[in-house]
Amino acid sequence: MDSIRIAIVGVGNCASSLIQGIEYYRGKDETGVAGLMHWDLCGYRPSDIKVVAAFDIDKRKVGKDVSKAIFSPPNCTTVFCPDVPETGVTVRMGRVLDGLPEHMQSYREDFRFVLADEEEPSARDIIQTLKDSGAEMLLNYLPVGSEEAARFYAGCALEAGIGFINNMPVFIASDPGWAERFKAKGLPVIGDDIKAQLGATITHRVLADLFQQRGVRLDRTYQLNTGGNTDFLNMLNQNRLASKRESKTKAVQSVLDQPLDDDNIHIGPSDYVCWQKDNKVCFLRMEGRLFGDVPMYLDLRLSVEDSPNSAGIVIDAIRCCRVALDRGIGGVLLSPSAYFMKHPPVQVRDDDARRMTEEFIQGVRER
Repeated sequence: MDSIRIAIVGVGNCASSLIQGIEYYRGKDETGVAGLMHWDLCGYRPSDIKVVAAFDIDKRKVGKDVSKAIFSPPNCTTVFCPDVPETGVTVRMGRVLDGLPEHMQSYREDFRFVLADEEEPSARDIIQTLKDSGAEMLLNYLPVGSEEAARFYAGCALEAGIGFINNMPVFIASDPGWAERFKAKGLPVIGDDIKAQLGATITHRVLADLFQQRGVRLDRTYQLNTGGNTDFLNMLNQNRLASKRESKTKAVQSVLDQPLDDDNIHIGPSDYVCWQKDNKVCFLRMEGRLFGDVPMYLDLRLSVEDSPNSAGIVIDAIRCCRVALDRGIGGVLLSPSAYFMKHPPVQVRDDDARRMTEEFIQGVRER
């Protein structure tokens, strides 16, 4: 099969895990492989993915080969594949817009973004770079709260004539206006806000669904998360969190037949603990009533390395986007979005979303 040519905006921890993973699975076969929902997806394997363009704004990454930039500060995720070969792709300066949180500038350089001295490119420059690179899709890995920047890059993808995978909680695929723009151009889009492979949101959803299946009435719940990467540092600014909280909360509420009142559900980042680095710890509590209205309580602590936890999902999203391009399907890919993302245009229970995605892969379902 041909390689899948991707462009990335935001060469942070998540991009690092993705690119390490592409190399990590190269040369392996299906036997005994862990960490992937699909080894082969319509003939495409993880190692068929190739980065052909990348954008960032940090001076420690701009101008470096992607293989070096993914290990540059403030990236702090686990290095599980240290020998990523040079890609021949240099990280280019991107547009800043609202992608550089002001409150982070008071922290040590090791923990925050450091703006490069290079001149910001125009939209025309970025569009031309995407075209010249031969990219087939653009992956959005911008920081939470980068509303203006996310829409800017979605517009660049449209103008460059490529697909778009929105891994962060700015609503593109779930915005009818943006969805229609991609459909009109015959370009696939998957979004919004990537789920982890086995993280806080998917665990919370599965348990909430289990409560319902077993006849337990869920009365109240919270999900508190701490971490030490730039994502958590960025989210100390509550003004940047509106879409993130909405995304995570709706992901859980959507599996309940009777959504909880706002006072009885709290989901979202709790605090930044620098020494946790890319480790994310979730504290989950669910309070409910069993037979006879007898109370029950569930407390769970989940510890995961945050960025690798999403990379396998993104690898499937990339391959589904390429399948849509191969088949000439434009607009929102509803089934993959429901399965891979926290805030898709249509929320579907996870078992149904998985079945729908398998049907999309098999060609039984168009989108």
